[in-house]
Amino acid sequence: MKTYFKIILVLFAIVLINGCGILNLHTRNFNDATLIVPDSISKYLFFLASDSLKGRNTPSEGLDIAAEYIASNFKKFGLKPAGENYFQNFNLVITNLGSENHLKILKNGNINDFQIKQDFTPFEMTANAEVKAPLVFAGYGIKSKAHNYNDYQNIDVKGKIVLVLRHEPGEEDSTSIFDGKKSTEYSNVSQKVKIAIEEGAIGVLVVTDPLNHSNLTPRGFPWPSLSKTIPPDALPMTLNLNEPKVPVVQVGESVIELLFGSIDSLKNIQARIDSTLQPVSFEFSDIEVNLKTSTIVTEKATKNVAAYIEGADQELKNEVVVIGAHYDHVGYRRNSEPGTDSIYNGADDNASGTTGVLAIAKAFSELNTKPKRTVLFLAFAGEEKGLLGSKYYVNFPLFPIEKTVVMLNLDMIGRNNEDSLFVIGASHSPDLLRIVEEENKNINFTLVTSNEYFVGGSDHASFYRRDVPVLFFFTGEHQDYHKVTDHAEFINTKKLARVSRLAFRTAWRIANENKHYKLIK
Repeated sequence: MKTYFKIILVLFAIVLINGCGILNLHTRNFNDATLIVPDSISKYLFFLASDSLKGRNTPSEGLDIAAEYIASNFKKFGLKPAGENYFQNFNLVITNLGSENHLKILKNGNINDFQIKQDFTPFEMTANAEVKAPLVFAGYGIKSKAHNYNDYQNIDVKGKIVLVLRHEPGEEDSTSIFDGKKSTEYSNVSQKVKIAIEEGAIGVLVVTDPLNHSNLTPRGFPWPSLSKTIPPDALPMTLNLNEPKVPVVQVGESVIELLFGSIDSLKNIQARIDSTLQPVSFEFSDIEVNLKTSTIVTEKATKNVAAYIEGADQELKNEVVVIGAHYDHVGYRRNSEPGTDSIYNGADDNASGTTGVLAIAKAFSELNTKPKRTVLFLAFAGEEKGLLGSKYYVNFPLFPIEKTVVMLNLDMIGRNNEDSLFVIGASHSPDLLRIVEEENKNINFTLVTSNEYFVGGSDHASFYRRDVPVLFFFTGEHQDYHKVTDHAEFINTKKLARVSRLAFRTAWRIANENKHYKLIK
């Protein structure tokens, strides 16, 4: 009988303890509501979004000041420097259009010479090179095992120039295999060019798909030298990743009509592809293309800011949880009227997310118990120029990408409805969705976990493309997005603190659970 009562008491104690949260995995010896307080974190926000930083353009003196400020806070929190004294330095490649560009198409023995801007415009990723080769139509230029779709099936483009449509099949079809009306990564011109190069193409012509778009202007990149309204310094920035390049241009109606006979002919081909999801790719007969694009390249330095807390577990400390946000914005408006607001302060985009990272870093540093996994805090430069900081990081990581278990991204987390929050990417990992929903019981947001804003929109995309599970915390767009009116006084600092608390609690769970999070693409 004594033994029976002992068993009952033990079982009762376990139930009681679990009910109190003492043995529960979720237990913490901290109160996040006291660690992340609106009044204490607003100082980060107001400094980063101040006029003195002149909009934190990449690269700029204001951005450098912001980087020093973030690094000094990481140091103050007692975090270890990652990279060189809290900085991951890298160069931006700035490309200007040269003067020697041409597109000539030989058809039936006749040379057709097209005019830059009017008939064709180079893209920012174009090479400084000249090519001459036969032309192959490669549909949308997509190759995807996941969608069982391949425009390059049964065609050989090695040593040839390819012509591809913009966007993706079924762009206006909500049931399309390419995520309905939402663009996927396959609609990205850079992705189409990458696939073409992998298939052996030596040049790429891009055309707007005419079935869904009436404006067939050869947009390409808005080069200042081709427009009086574009500022002379509004040049594309990329990274020098030693990736292969080929000449890439967008072509307009005159080129389409020469190649296909009429716009309607191309529409009919596009309709066949969209309706059957089968390639209609072919090599043009008696067509040769001579394409030359010239570029002038310079380089400028910038930096990511990085600090970490080393994990306490001997095994798990070799794995990393990344908490990141971009700290750049778009600078200021030149030649504005005296006395008018000309600085794009970027309070929500993304001084708010950077504030969140600082708040979470400080909270982690104040814990008596350290996380089992290493936690890396990153502030990215160049997001507004094409995710350049995060793209550089995943190519030259400070900790191995294969050891990065999850990336949490905070971008625009201080506006809109008090109780609504997007957590994008959770639907790609059931275990992460579970954690977010469980931790949210203490914060009480109405969560939206759809993928409406998922593809390519912020720095999480760089990690996702390297097969790292991601969570993107985001409170939505608003009327001040990318306007001079995105001021710190419009930020709901209570909401910013709540989002930061949820991200903090989620990161803590991830850093301490002895499991890996499956990514479903």
